[in-house]
This record gives sequence, C-alpha cells and structure tokens, in this order.
Amino acid sequence: MSDLRLVIFDVDGTLVDSQAEIMAAMTFAFQSEGLALPDRAAVLSIVGLSLAEAFAKLCPGVAQPQRDKLVAAYKDGFGDLRTHGREMGPLFPGARMALQALQEQDHTLLAVATGKSRRGLDKVLERHGLTGVFHSEQVADHHPSKPHPSMILTALNETGVAQGRAVMLGDTTYDMDMARAAGIKKIGVSWGYHPAETLLPDAMITDFAALSDAVDQLIGH
Repeated sequence: MSDLRLVIFDVDGTLVDSQAEIMAAMTFAFQSEGLALPDRAAVLSIVGLSLAEAFAKLCPGVAQPQRDKLVAAYKDGFGDLRTHGREMGPLFPGARMALQALQEQDHTLLAVATGKSRRGLDKVLERHGLTGVFHSEQVADHHPSKPHPSMILTALNETGVAQGRAVMLGDTTYDMDMARAAGIKKIGVSWGYHPAETLLPDAMITDFAALSDAVDQLIGH
C-alpha cells in the first residue's frame, strides 16, 4: 500500500468555475437582509471558506444572529438556482481529461477538500458526472473551515496514503495554507479566484494539461 499516492482537489475556482452562481446566491442573501453586496473581488476572496467564516470576513460589523440569517439565505439562494436549473458553473477547460488520466492510474487516488456542503458537493458531482470518482470527499459540514488541516488529515487517514505521497490542488491561499498545515505538497492554479502571485505553492500550473507532470515531480511517480 505504501506506493499509493493521493491528489486532493479543491472545487470552486479549481475544478468548477462557479463564480456566477456564487455571486447570484450572495446577491440574494444580502438583498434578503437589506445589506449592500460587497464587490465581486471581495466575494471571490472568501471562496473556499465555510459559510460562517465567509460572512464573518465579508461583514465583520454585522451581528452574529444576522450573519446566521445570511448563511441561511445564501443556502436558499443556491437552492433556488438548482430548482430552476440555473446553475451555471462549468468545469474548467481540461479538468475532466486531467481527472480521467489520474483515475486510470492504479496507484493514484483522488480526493476532494471543499468549503461546499455535502449537499452542494453532491449536486456538483452529479451535474458533471463525477459521482464515484473521488475516494475521499471532505466537505464543510464535518470540518473546521479552511485553512485548518482537518479535511486533508481525514483524507489521508481514509485512504491510508502517507503525507509525502499527497498533494493539494487549489486556487486560494486557504488551500495552500491548509496543505502547509497538513504537511503535504501544494499545487496552485492560475485560473482561480485568488491572485496567482499570492498562493506561494510548491508548483504552479496555468493549464490542466500540466497537472500530471507537476504531481509526478512533487510526490513521485
């Protein structure tokens, strides 16, 4: 079992371009509470955090009870998008092919570590035909928010893969800090929601076609 390796994927901003639906749900949440919506850059800066952490960062001056209402309204907004079939988040170019290439390797396991809820992740996997692709699926319902290493440590425990044979792929500083805290290698992507220059990964890729080589270089074949 010692030759197994694990590639852990963030979802929003890494695998899926979900900014349109995130902005729509945020707009619904802030309007429902009569609050001004922060600008797009501010909203995208919190992608990856759990919702409670995200709203604490977006509106620190708002009392906790109202932040709880914002969280509930955001979930309702997302639910409305699903109900009316208006979820717009496509996979980023090359994502499916990169996943398939890694999936075909007997010694490579795949995992997800996301700020999404269990329900939210299930919807994304179902929509893109990715149900059953990942050997470990870690969601916000069961862990402290990123960058706490709990998601990664649980994925390592579930798969039996050693830290030195695991790598995290993500688009935010939260992903990179989470990987650093868990003691594993990290690959940043240039197409996500945090500026690439802020990530400080062990390797940076600008296209999914470069993923396989980056994984090989960081954690071995």
